[in-house]
Amino acid sequence: MTAHPAAEAEGAARPVTHRRILHIAVPIVISNATVPILGAVDTGVVGQLGDPVPIGAVGIGAIILTSIYWLFGFLRMGTVGLTSQAEGAGDTAEVSALLVRALLIAGAGGALLILAQWLLFAGAFALSPASAEVEAAARSYMAIRIWSAPGAIAVYGITGWLIAKERTRGVLVVQLWMNLTNIALDLLFVLVLDWGVNGVAVATFIAEWSGAAVGLWLCRDGFGGGHWKNRALIFDPARLLHMANVNTNILLRTLMLEAIFVSFLFLGARFGDVKLAANQILLQLLFITAYALDGFAFSAEVFVGQAYGRKSPAAVRRGAVMTSLWGFGTGGALGLVFLAFGPLIIDVMTTAPGVREAARGHLFWMVLAPFVGAASWMFDGIYIGATRSRDMRDMMFLSLLCYLVALAVLVPWLGNHGVWAALLVSFAARGVFMGWRYPALERDAAA
Repeated sequence: MTAHPAAEAEGAARPVTHRRILHIAVPIVISNATVPILGAVDTGVVGQLGDPVPIGAVGIGAIILTSIYWLFGFLRMGTVGLTSQAEGAGDTAEVSALLVRALLIAGAGGALLILAQWLLFAGAFALSPASAEVEAAARSYMAIRIWSAPGAIAVYGITGWLIAKERTRGVLVVQLWMNLTNIALDLLFVLVLDWGVNGVAVATFIAEWSGAAVGLWLCRDGFGGGHWKNRALIFDPARLLHMANVNTNILLRTLMLEAIFVSFLFLGARFGDVKLAANQILLQLLFITAYALDGFAFSAEVFVGQAYGRKSPAAVRRGAVMTSLWGFGTGGALGLVFLAFGPLIIDVMTTAPGVREAARGHLFWMVLAPFVGAASWMFDGIYIGATRSRDMRDMMFLSLLCYLVALAVLVPWLGNHGVWAALLVSFAARGVFMGWRYPALERDAAA
């Protein structure tokens, strides 16, 4: 694919600037900040029923479905990289085709989940058993929510497409619409109509489908020009194969990352309820860090992807360096905030004296995490923009091996501190390995 002259001119006229970075990053950070609010409201609403069963049912049901849906998270990441490159090359037809392909994958994937729901739910409860009452209520909740799977997965593709178009305010609009709709309907269905757990499920079902509809409206320019009806382009074998390769490698990389975090949680549970609770509190700070750095990693995806589309190694470097400056700066600032205010944050999050003491004793790992992990998070964005998903997969595999070796060596020696040290080893290893491969990424931009 050759770069369109108009695209080259536009790229030259619009260099990567701090203003453009913040234009992409700030709405993403705000959007991410709304995510925990919804979970808190869901829990708070069913908590008003005065029965622990609905709380457990909504909690475990939401975790299971979110985990299943996130298997399709590759659709967001792959769509950003591929669409950014098509944008940089001035290939408007491919930009439209990528949106349609993402929606087709979401529809097919969602339909498959609906058809396989009984098997998925049985497997999930076999791995995470609950009381008969909680399991029955959770199954009822999930049996309703699963019907919005195509819409929920479509939002991943729509979000990726909007990010690639540098329209992250649209991403914020979709997220706010879904969350506010969900919250309003939670209050109506549960507290007014007394629908209980099923009311929370119906609220989420409506929010996810309506969020997909709002997202499609924001993407309506992707259906202009008739390119979205070009079946020969949409189902072009070479383009489909490339998209499948990119997304498959991202999926494998995500599964390995999930393996690290799941094993982290399970290993922490071996050291007692107090240490497990302390780990959970500190993980919330880690998630805050990831949410904050997401905005700048997404900016890297866009700018590196556009530079690849223009076949400009110099633009790749500028996009990578400029966004990483913001990423490292934000990570460092958060590390200092945790150092200064970590004990206060811990006290706000729990009143249990033992948990407070254990969390403070492990706080220094959380202070180090943004400094150690910033490189891996930013390189993720850079590699996604370049669609170097095979390298992402391979570097994640190497970091997983480093993590497992660190666990074997450090946990018998340091206990729960060893679990945290191994997690940070995985961050550092990923950053080092991806940094080692970065020169090849930059060179290949001209290919």
